[in-house]
Amino acid sequence: MSEDSIVRFAQRMNQLPPYLFGMINKMRMTKRSQGHDVIDLGMGNPIDPTPEVVTRKLCEVVQDPKSHRYPVAAGLKNLKREIGLYYDREYGVGLNSESEVICTIGSKEGISHLCLALMGPGDTVLVPTPAFPVHIYAAIIAGANVIRIPLAPEELFLERISTMCESLYPTPKVLILNYPHNPTSVVANLELYKEVVKLAHRYKFMVIHDFAYSKITFDGYKAPSFLEVPGAREVGVEFGSFSKSYNMAGWRMGYCVGNREIIEGLAKIKGYYDYGIFSAIQIAGIVALRDCAAEVEQQAQIYQQRRDVLCQGLERLGWSVTKPKAGMFVWARIPEPFAKWGSMEFGIRLMEEANVAVAPGIGFGEEGEGYLRLALVENEHRIRQALRQMGKALRKWSEEMPDHESEAKLEAAEA
Repeated sequence: MSEDSIVRFAQRMNQLPPYLFGMINKMRMTKRSQGHDVIDLGMGNPIDPTPEVVTRKLCEVVQDPKSHRYPVAAGLKNLKREIGLYYDREYGVGLNSESEVICTIGSKEGISHLCLALMGPGDTVLVPTPAFPVHIYAAIIAGANVIRIPLAPEELFLERISTMCESLYPTPKVLILNYPHNPTSVVANLELYKEVVKLAHRYKFMVIHDFAYSKITFDGYKAPSFLEVPGAREVGVEFGSFSKSYNMAGWRMGYCVGNREIIEGLAKIKGYYDYGIFSAIQIAGIVALRDCAAEVEQQAQIYQQRRDVLCQGLERLGWSVTKPKAGMFVWARIPEPFAKWGSMEFGIRLMEEANVAVAPGIGFGEEGEGYLRLALVENEHRIRQALRQMGKALRKWSEEMPDHESEAKLEAAEA
C-alpha cells in the first residue's frame, strides 16, 4: 500500500499474519496451472463424495421455491431437533433443541462469531498450542489477549491451566479446547473433561470445545463429548460440523450446543452478521444425521486405511511417526538432517521438487515448528505416489548435503 493511499486498515489487521493455508493453496494452484500434478496432503478438504441420500434430498428441496427465501437464522426447528436427538443417541446428552442448539455456517464461522460475543479488550483467553489458527486469531480479532498453553499430558496440562488462573488478574475468561485435536490428533478422555469442568467452576471461566472430528476415530476409540460431564453445560458449549464425517465441507454447515446463555449470545451476534444456512442444505443435514450412520462409520474406516498407508510409508523413509487414534491428519516430526530448514522451507521444497503439498507446523504456532501436518484426504494410490515422490526428493537432498550432515540413509517407499 503506497504512502498516499486513502486505505487505512483497522489496528487488528496488524496482528494477523498471512493465512498459511491461503499461501499453500495459492502455491498449489499455481503449480497445477503450470501442468504439475500436485498431490495435496496440505488441507483437510475431503475429496470423497457426500452420501448420495443427502445430495438427493438437496436436489429435491432446492426445486421448492419456498426454500429460496431467507432461512431461519438460528436453524430450522426440525434440524435443531435432529441435532438434539443425535446427542441423546450418541452421547446420552439430553438437549433442549430450542434453547441449547444453534446452527452455524460451519464450526469456523460459529467459533469466530462466538468470540465476538464473549470477548473484548481486557479479556484473556487460554488456547492449547499448537492450534488451528481460528482458535487463536478469532479471539485476537475480538480484541482479547491470547495466552498459549503448550499441549501436554493430562496432569501437566491441567496444572498449567490452574497456574494461569492463579497468577492472572483478572482470571482468564475462556478456555478453548479441541479434541480430537487439529493439528496433532491428540485425543481426550472424560477424566480430562471432568477436571476441566471442575477448574471452570472454581475459576469462573467458560469453555468452548471444537468437536469437528468427533466421528473420525480409529482402532475402536470413541471420542467423548465434553457435554457428557455433569456440570459441563453450566460452563460451556461444544461445536460440531458436518464437513468431515459427512464429506460436506463445501456445504458449510455446523452447530453449537450447550449453555443456553452462550447460545443466546451467539444467536444475537449472528443476527447482525448473517441470515443462516440455505434451507435446502439444512433439510439435507437432517437426512445426514438421521440416515447416514453407516456412511460415517465407513468413512472413518477409509481414513484409517489411509492413515496406515501413510504412516507405514513414512516409517520406511526413516521418519518416526505415531499413528493417530482420531482425526484426518498425521502429525509428523521432520527427520534429521532436514529439520534445520524449518517446516516452512521444508514444505515449500516438497511442493517445488516433489509436487506434494503439506501444511508446515509453524502455521499452527511456534510449538508446531519442526513438524508437518499431512491430511488423509487423497486415496491410497495417491498417498503411495506422494511417498515415492517424497522419498526421491529426500534422497536427492541427502546426497547434496555434506557427509557430516547426512547420517541416515533414506529409502524410497515401495508401492
